[in-house]
Amino acid sequence: MTINNNERMDINRIIEMAWEDRTPFEAINSQFGLSEAAIIVLMRRELKRSSFNLWRKRVNSGVSQKHLKKRNPEIERFHSTSQRAITLNKISKR
Repeated sequence: MTINNNERMDINRIIEMAWEDRTPFEAINSQFGLSEAAIIVLMRRELKRSSFNLWRKRVNSGVSQKHLKKRNPEIERFHSTSQRAITLNKISKR
């Protein structure tokens, strides 16, 4: 299986979003169409075992707000107001 450059960029962005505590799984789903289970499979495949274990521990620790149900209801956005606009699953040019 060959991964082209655009797919690699998407995978890298998904991993980055998954590591961010404030980015819920629902935001990744709306942007990339991946369920929580698919994200876990991707993370298990792409990360070293120790990194994956740290990530899973953090997501399940209660510190992370990866599930919208656990988030403060006053937070209404998926991303920071200072984050660059993301269009069509691609990060805008820098």
